[in-house]
Amino acid sequence: MKFISPKTDFAFKKIFGSIHSQNILISFLNAIVYNNQNIIQSLKIINPYNPGVTNTLKETYVDVKAILNNGSTVIIEMQVLNVEDFEKRVIYNLAKAYGNQLDVGQGYRMLKPFIGLTITDFILFEESEEIITKFRFKEEKELFNYRDELTLMFLELPKFKKELSALETLSEKWIYFLKSAPSLKIIPNSLEKVSEIKAALNIANRANLNNEELEEIQKQEILIEDRKAEISLAKSAGIEIGIGIGREEGIGILVKRQIRRKFGEIAPEIQAKIEQLSLEKLDILGDEIFDLATVVDLENWLNQQLK
Repeated sequence: MKFISPKTDFAFKKIFGSIHSQNILISFLNAIVYNNQNIIQSLKIINPYNPGVTNTLKETYVDVKAILNNGSTVIIEMQVLNVEDFEKRVIYNLAKAYGNQLDVGQGYRMLKPFIGLTITDFILFEESEEIITKFRFKEEKELFNYRDELTLMFLELPKFKKELSALETLSEKWIYFLKSAPSLKIIPNSLEKVSEIKAALNIANRANLNNEELEEIQKQEILIEDRKAEISLAKSAGIEIGIGIGREEGIGILVKRQIRRKFGEIAPEIQAKIEQLSLEKLDILGDEIFDLATVVDLENWLNQQLK
């Protein structure tokens, strides 16, 4: 057996956000968000992903969104790359989702609590050894909560070091699945005993995917590797204006490479628009290329940036 990595947005949403994923998502949230307690009995996945549709990427940074039976809404994002201003984006997404609950004329009593769970494939909080961290509004001195309307949670995969034989809790088994699924050759007995993890691994089994799905996954994995190369280049000691190729030129080269990998050769007029972008907007394009499904989407994005 070979399993796809749940870390691409395509795979993550297929496993946790499809029309058949309710029980998988319930088990995962009870383990990670509710500390292995059986709190969530049912949920409704918002805009469930149809595994048969592979021609577009995610439209937002949120991979999965669900309304829980306790009245809360959870939004989950899998983040592989530590991009600039990522932490601000997490706050913005949660606040925006919370505020968008109300239609014109509705009162604030209609607002329901929101939980934002972000899974990172990099270490975010160097100052803490905790794998799962939770943040809420608290009084500065006495640390009591200012309502529990907004909760930010982070799961940092690199901090998890346990081997398969040492797994004990449901949360440890789910984290191991997220981190290590591609390295498995069979479904291990300890994971198979959890029916929801077994179901998740069956979805992730490459033998159960069609050619279009496998191609989509490969495309996203290539984009991720290109983006990692871009970030590495930008952080290199010699990437400064006047030293080597310069940071702006280096990022520009890598962004164009990403575009060629995804769309093939593009028209000269589109290339000209890319060259007009500032360093900041080039950096944004390198991240948002994941969300652009066609060359038309790319051109529309460029036109918006160059207004």
